Amino acid sequence: MGNQNWLITGVSTGLGRAFAQAALAAGHTVVGTVRSDEDLRAFEATRPGFAHGRILDVTDDVAVSSVVTEVEQSVGPLDVVIANAGYGLEGIFEETPLSDVRRQFEVNVFGAVATLQAALPYMRRRRRGHLMAVTSMGGLMAVPGMSAYCGSKFALEGILEALGKEVAQFGIHVTAIEPGSFRTDWAGRSMTRAARSIGDYDEQFTPVREAREKASGNQLGNPARAGDAVVHIASVDQPPAHLVLGSDALRLVTAARTAVDEDIRAWETLSRTTDFAEGAQL
Repeated sequence: MGNQNWLITGVSTGLGRAFAQAALAAGHTVVGTVRSDEDLRAFEATRPGFAHGRILDVTDDVAVSSVVTEVEQSVGPLDVVIANAGYGLEGIFEETPLSDVRRQFEVNVFGAVATLQAALPYMRRRRRGHLMAVTSMGGLMAVPGMSAYCGSKFALEGILEALGKEVAQFGIHVTAIEPGSFRTDWAGRSMTRAARSIGDYDEQFTPVREAREKASGNQLGNPARAGDAVVHIASVDQPPAHLVLGSDALRLVTAARTAVDEDIRAWETLSRTTDFAEGAQL
């Protein structure tokens, strides 16, 4: 496949930057969104003429739509869009302020939805394109202390799965990118942490928080290889609806899905008791 036009939100750091670098290295044109003039200049300097920066807050719906429209007109038809911008919120469910939970969903869910909705009409009219969003292994499994984050990613997973079924008829592909732990700032300075206040959770959660902080910068996942993987699936005729990245993610997601299957099997008899005896009335 020849040169493609990509739009990736949140390219100043982390996996967003890795995705952009890999796409640029493959010869594609990338429009990357950032939050500051300094980051914009730094991104465009990575490959002048191919790397185009745009300042954007993905929680501003009007701005998201305007940027996508402008990019379509000035750079060209978008072939690949990755809704990557997001952040992690760590905290015990009972301790996490509802305002923090709302903000988590505003960025991780509604920011991604706004980005994909803005690009979809153009792809639908052209009858081609690839929409992606970065969820997480935490969109397919959950761990203590990450309820808001996992909740936002579970929500995005459901949206993407339904969207993929809606737009397949138009030749548009949809992929949920589900990374494990990668060597980025996600668990370090980029992580928002709710204050601790309830001692009953100390024994369970204190070691979890300390381990996550200690692991930051030493994670198993290589962002550059994640970038290569995403560029690869953008070049195939039948890309996956789900792309799990990292051996840790494979292990944890598989265990979580096995646990769900076991619950379904264990309670299958009870599940069947809720039907009307005479069946559906059609």
